[in-house]
Amino acid sequence: MNSLQTLEPLVDASCCAPSDTPAMSAEEAQRRALVFKALADPNRLRLLSIVKAGESGEACVCDLTEPLDLGQPTVSHHLKILVEAGLLHREKRGTWAYYSLVPGALERTAGLLATL
Repeated sequence: MNSLQTLEPLVDASCCAPSDTPAMSAEEAQRRALVFKALADPNRLRLLSIVKAGESGEACVCDLTEPLDLGQPTVSHHLKILVEAGLLHREKRGTWAYYSLVPGALERTAGLLATL
């Protein structure tokens, strides 16, 4: 049986000193990941698009189930995640909830990658 040799990589220790401080704190990484996780679902992206395209800049939860062909509990779950990520604002009016984009949320989200 032949054994394979493993080669140790040549590393110049003078140019590869690790940084003492991380570029981003763990808390900031957690906050950013929350937004990215919220955007990582096609249904949530569609919900954002529908709310943004609304004539009044908002949409009732009752108007969001049909375009996605999802049940109301599923749509409400997706909307809750978008609210927790700081992308949508929820306002209760009687028995219905209305959703609108948080002012500046999309611009801040676009900047998350640029500021890594």
